[in-house]
Amino acid sequence: MLGLGQMGQTSDNLIRTRECVINLPSEDLVTQVDRLALTTGKDPVPDKKRQWGYRYEPDKFGIAGFTAVESSCVAPPRIAECPVQMEGMVHEFRPFGKNVSANMFEVHIVRLHVDEKLLVGDEQHPHIDPVRWRPLIMSFCRFFGLSGEVHPSRLAESEFMKLVTQ
Repeated sequence: MLGLGQMGQTSDNLIRTRECVINLPSEDLVTQVDRLALTTGKDPVPDKKRQWGYRYEPDKFGIAGFTAVESSCVAPPRIAECPVQMEGMVHEFRPFGKNVSANMFEVHIVRLHVDEKLLVGDEQHPHIDPVRWRPLIMSFCRFFGLSGEVHPSRLAESEFMKLVTQ
């Protein structure tokens, strides 16, 4: 299940194409991920997002320094640098929320890609080693790893968060 605001281009893309790639970055990609803060693929930028400091960015791969690679089962590209990538198909979606404009998406994962350096076990039963996998986690617009906060986030200092925390 994914919950996404209706003001972003991602919701529009999921509704239109019914396909996605969920790229899971590791802690070491935090500065690249943070370059995407306060950017949107939606043009024109919705007024509220513009007030929060967002700007239109047509090339998110480029500004983040990520490499696009072709997916196996869906049209959207994967991020080569992300150690875990999930290709998905949108099964169902609907709006939700009383005080927010958001959509919920039921996504079925049709292909999973995992960096082999993260895997342990034999060929028949490989699994991700939790000691090797260092996921980047965003919690309330702040970046964390498994050991605590790893990098300050520009999004946490944005006008959006100032409104949310009032």
